[in-house]
Amino acid sequence: MADIKDYGRPIDIPVIGEGSQGTMPGDDNFNFTESPGAMHTFDRPIIPEPEDVVNLTVAKEMLAKLYDAVASYKVGEPAVAFDITDMDAANVDLVNQIFNEGEVSVIYESDTSVQIQESVLTGIWRIRMINEAGIQISDAIEVADIPSIVRKKTFKNTTPIDTSLDNIPENAFNAPPILIELAEKIATWKSGDGNHVINLTLLPLSEEDMALLGSRLGVGPITILSRGYGNCRIGSTQKNNIWWIKYYNSDDKIILNTIEVIDIPEVAAAAPEDIEDSAERLQDILGVYDVHVG
Repeated sequence: MADIKDYGRPIDIPVIGEGSQGTMPGDDNFNFTESPGAMHTFDRPIIPEPEDVVNLTVAKEMLAKLYDAVASYKVGEPAVAFDITDMDAANVDLVNQIFNEGEVSVIYESDTSVQIQESVLTGIWRIRMINEAGIQISDAIEVADIPSIVRKKTFKNTTPIDTSLDNIPENAFNAPPILIELAEKIATWKSGDGNHVINLTLLPLSEEDMALLGSRLGVGPITILSRGYGNCRIGSTQKNNIWWIKYYNSDDKIILNTIEVIDIPEVAAAAPEDIEDSAERLQDILGVYDVHVG
């Protein structure tokens, strides 16, 4: 049997923000330079034997309802949530073992900390809210292409981009036109538009350019880490629909550094085929416990 994941511990996600020390020159105002870690591939969960969980009806009934939600869910729809805050430890242990940890982690920092971990079944997310004292105050599972808090909170309190030429550092020649381009793009961008990508890797940017971009875009409340194929770290900014995304190779070296205008970066969200696959896998797992669905 696989070890039970300890969802009582904080998810180990380095948080971006002022005061962190970056390793990319000129990037000190937008530091999330470490890679998310080893690439992740799907491993079928090692689950308890049926005779060991005969009495865990609460978890099995919830999982059957959750299967129905996954099987009917369409990408882009609102998340479907299942509150397991009051579920007893034995039933939670079964849920933990079935879902385990997938390739995407999300953290939202506000008055409370919301820690989110995708399960090994893509599109099924564990959502834990932690208060300022470090105590868990809620525990839930969501079925969604992206957790609901990402859509609702990422750009709730944005500010305009400062495109003025005041206080521009020496050698910051290329950042000002990038800021103007971004300001123009977000002014006209609407839901359904394709993403607009600025590839910083290909541009001759000085340390001063990078520092100016970081300071004027600011650091937003959402950090997304993907450890799947296309290893990347995604940081929201304080400007509407603007994300800063860094991609890594297998040696943890940055191979692509981009700024992207989009509501939700595609690399962070579950695709329709991922949701369909998760429904099939969950149905197989529940079949082991003679929980009939579909």
